[in-house]
Amino acid sequence: MAASPFSGLDLLATPVILVDDELRVVHANPAAEDLFAFSLKSVAGQFLALLFTDADELIASLNSAMGENWSYTGRDMMLTRPAQAGLHLNCLITPTETSAVRFLIEFRPIDQQIKLAREQRQMDQQQANRELIRNLAHEIRNPLGGLRGSAQLLERELERPELREYTQVIIKEADRLQVLLDRLLTPHRPPKFAPLNIHEVLERVRSLVLAEFPDGICIERDYDASLPDLHGDKEQLIQAVLNVARNAAQALNGKGEIQFRTRAARQVTLAKQRYKLALELQVVDNGPGISEELRERIFYPLVSGRDGGSGLGLTLSQTFVQHHQGTIACDSKPGRTCFTIMLPLE
Repeated sequence: MAASPFSGLDLLATPVILVDDELRVVHANPAAEDLFAFSLKSVAGQFLALLFTDADELIASLNSAMGENWSYTGRDMMLTRPAQAGLHLNCLITPTETSAVRFLIEFRPIDQQIKLAREQRQMDQQQANRELIRNLAHEIRNPLGGLRGSAQLLERELERPELREYTQVIIKEADRLQVLLDRLLTPHRPPKFAPLNIHEVLERVRSLVLAEFPDGICIERDYDASLPDLHGDKEQLIQAVLNVARNAAQALNGKGEIQFRTRAARQVTLAKQRYKLALELQVVDNGPGISEELRERIFYPLVSGRDGGSGLGLTLSQTFVQHHQGTIACDSKPGRTCFTIMLPLE
């Protein structure tokens, strides 16, 4: 039996698709089949544009390369297969010398690069936030104590009892600000590591959220019971997940569905370190979603999408997760918001 003319491409780990003059698929190597979740038999002869829901940029690049008969490199291109998640890719389009094949298209997934860059930005921002918070807290604490002490002294000198209502406002607001400062400074204590079951953490969070929102919140559980114990600080992890789950319940206005989901993830890079095994913990709600404008700043301190919110909950969650060498990320659209916490299990 004659060997396939494309057998050399089939040995490549890089995804490659070959197209003809009409931009129909001539061949796709096994790496491309795996990347795009299709089989060569199902796509051979089809127009490339029909394989993706957002192929306009790719087709425009191919047409440009065809007109000039030159190579083209596309960077940070998004391609989405029907009913699948979008893929961030770099692609190299190279003209060929054969009559049956016009272009060789080589794809290089860059989702991991984008993820690492995002994690690094988060770590840098978190470090800057810590310094800002520490400096701000120390600058505020001294005058705040002076204001409270002066209000107490003034209250003793007032002859009319009804005027003490105003000094009480000053004292109570000073106390509220003091509590806020304490919360800002709390996450700087190091975690106390011990073996723990992540599902015990989630069950504790579940009971707390249901107690706070008893009438309209439903929390579904989708646990991987085979997960090994995690080495971590139980109280910090409870607080980290609770802040996320409470935010979800508030976004639902106390009426809707939240899902806790756990899975094992293999060969994961977290904070620039490679782990053979990690925990993937997701908190998913069916609420209105987070606006794109807010999504990029959701973990910044004092940023809140809710009236009356302190903007500290997710900042604390991120800090506690980073104490465990993990990451936290958010993906949101109307009807589905998913916070994903990744923690090493080694």
